Amino acid sequence: MTTTSPSTVTETPTNRAFVVRPAQPADAAALRELRIDALARHPEAFAADLDAAVAEPPATWEALIADNAAADKGVICVAETAAGLVGMAGLVRGRWPKTWSSGTIWGVYVRPDWRGLGVGAALLDACADWGRAHGMTIIKLAVVTTNAAAIRSYARCGFTVYGVEPQVMRVDGVDYEELLMAREL
Repeated sequence: MTTTSPSTVTETPTNRAFVVRPAQPADAAALRELRIDALARHPEAFAADLDAAVAEPPATWEALIADNAAADKGVICVAETAAGLVGMAGLVRGRWPKTWSSGTIWGVYVRPDWRGLGVGAALLDACADWGRAHGMTIIKLAVVTTNAAAIRSYARCGFTVYGVEPQVMRVDGVDYEELLMAREL
């Protein structure tokens, strides 16, 4: 049985409202565009490849959303405004039943003009709520060590560093390492 978190409407200090909710197959095209924006603006922050993301049709996202929901494999939460999607975060549980108590946060992104307004925290909380409702006791993530703003945001959301992964990726000839962070649920 799939449990989805109810939508949450949040008013920001600037009176810009957003709703955080699980993605639906109808969101596929907008979610794809949001992901392409993230990869184009911050290639060092994501292991995914921009060219591959551009080549994927929206149907790939429709299938991912539907498959996650059908098998309780994970969730993609989106932040939506009247103008469209402004943020996303995914949570995937371990592949095998013995690892289902642990989940991995992926693809966290908030459009630049919506940063600093609590959108990222709301997305992470929605993922944590889904994980808790599906028996997870811990969620983990990785963040490049050069992304100080994201590291501070994750720390404010209850994530703590438990390790460093060296040379995770190379972008334009520069090697990046990641902080490994976790949050108990």
